[in-house]
Amino acid sequence: MLKMIEESQKRLIVFQDKKIRRLWYNNEWFYSATDIVAVLSDSKDELAYWRKLKQREPQLVTICHGLKLSAKDGKLRYTDCVNTKNAFRLIQSIPSKKAEPFKQWLAQIAKERIEEIENPELAQDRVKEYYELKGYPKDWIDKRLRGIAIRQDLTDEWKSRGVQEETDFAILTNEISKATFGKTVGEYKQFKGLKKANQNLRDHMTDWELILTMVGEKATTDITIAKDDKGFQRLKHTAKEGGDIAKNTRKELEQKIEKSVVSSENYLHLIGEKEKKKQLEH
Repeated sequence: MLKMIEESQKRLIVFQDKKIRRLWYNNEWFYSATDIVAVLSDSKDELAYWRKLKQREPQLVTICHGLKLSAKDGKLRYTDCVNTKNAFRLIQSIPSKKAEPFKQWLAQIAKERIEEIENPELAQDRVKEYYELKGYPKDWIDKRLRGIAIRQDLTDEWKSRGVQEETDFAILTNEISKATFGKTVGEYKQFKGLKKANQNLRDHMTDWELILTMVGEKATTDITIAKDDKGFQRLKHTAKEGGDIAKNTRKELEQKIEKSVVSSENYLHLIGEKEKKKQLEH
């Protein structure tokens, strides 16, 4: 049975005044392959074009999922769909002038990724630039980048001690979050009004929330190394211990300032401000 968000069949994205149907499935967006073809090819019959494209490159069939999307007649019909990664793969197969800018962009992204592997400082500089473009304040960005480094150290330590499954990483992270803030990551996102699955909780944390998150994760890393814990169950216990240290810091601070630092504040307003700015520029 398909794992769908309610009424997600109605969700569309608009590109160059043309609509691309999409569906939330298995925790990621899937896009109509024929709609992508319609936007980026010069064909007047995207269905025929897509059939010929699959005949020419049979491997394209293997990256598609048959999902039900709303058709022109309003009925739900099975449609070839691709996730974001494979949408880019599809674009590479479209021999069209309209697709060429995307291909050049993908080539540039690949080049930058290789550069970042060779020089990790470049990756940090680019992340900083992305946050600046979104409108985040400089002091917040500095904390966020430091938090990314601390998080990476922790996940590397977990990996070296037997954690491999994505769900296990999520459980361990929730242990720290519950101990520190009294909420799982999902509960915290709901508390902050974050409804989209791709919205990162940490991108919507206040300064103190970021700092306490760093305290919990850094403490977890150091305790794990000191105890030389291995295996999921022992690491789960260590995660709670690290989170408890952050919790004690939080409670002592809240007692002094006489208010909670667990805040519903988020940075969604930055998105709205950016959109308004774009409209004014045009």
